[in-house]
Amino acid sequence: MSHNTFGHLFRVTTWGESHGPALGCVVDGCPPGIRFTRDEIQAELDKRRPGQSRFVTQRREPDEVKVLSGFILDEDGETMITTGTPVSMLIENVDQRSKDYGDIARQFRPGHADYTYEVKYGLRDYRGGGRSSARETAARVAAGALARKIVPGMVVRGALVSMGEKSIDRANWNWNFVGDAENPFFTPDPASVAVFTKYLDGIRKAGSSVGAVIEIVADGVPAGLGAPIYAKLDQDIAAGLMSINAVKGVEIGNGFQAARITGEENADEMRMGNDGKPVFLSNNAGGILGGISTGQAIVARF
Repeated sequence: MSHNTFGHLFRVTTWGESHGPALGCVVDGCPPGIRFTRDEIQAELDKRRPGQSRFVTQRREPDEVKVLSGFILDEDGETMITTGTPVSMLIENVDQRSKDYGDIARQFRPGHADYTYEVKYGLRDYRGGGRSSARETAARVAAGALARKIVPGMVVRGALVSMGEKSIDRANWNWNFVGDAENPFFTPDPASVAVFTKYLDGIRKAGSSVGAVIEIVADGVPAGLGAPIYAKLDQDIAAGLMSINAVKGVEIGNGFQAARITGEENADEMRMGNDGKPVFLSNNAGGILGGISTGQAIVARF
């Protein structure tokens, strides 16, 4: 199975399976001299860690990360300084229950990759889905935590904006609430927690599940990133988001809503600012025009 690497300059390769002994990532292209600690990586993994509410998988994984290579220790014995060589990180699996999957060893789960993996490779790992498991994203979180240290002036945040037929009230948007301990859905609308809780409890009691939409916003992105045609910034963003297991759609800016309004309504008008540089009056394009960043916030949903 190839195609386990994503990126151009900062390249991330993830490895490992849901029910294997461990999974992890190798980050190539990380510049030397970046200072970070294991605790900073762990803090991001703790946000993703399963079993923290009744609405997620009840698999109990501590997701304790080990940084294996690509650094030297500072004098304090805790701070790691990248050397420019590949940074390898490992996360052990400790709560895989493979016997729970025995009944489906000879069946194909609807909506899963069981069938297509077997058709392509001649076999499949039915124990949790192997590489098609959502657990693969733990390695991405570790790599992303390191990426944050490389671009400290860039702030990338995400929040749940809809679940099934229920959506947030954008007038209540509060980024500070997204990481609140009483917010199991990572929603920016405090009033939506009770709505989502009642709605999802009903879905769970019916023995089913439901989809959701996440919105991500990247502030501090400089103008000029990306290139026309086959190296567009939004193309790379879409490829990265679509590679997450179970994702079936990606929007940039207004996305498909742009097809429901006029060009005049959708186009982001510009005026000259006092400094002689153009100022955008809106951001329907999601911070990208012609595949190149405008300097506005990058906005995407998936």
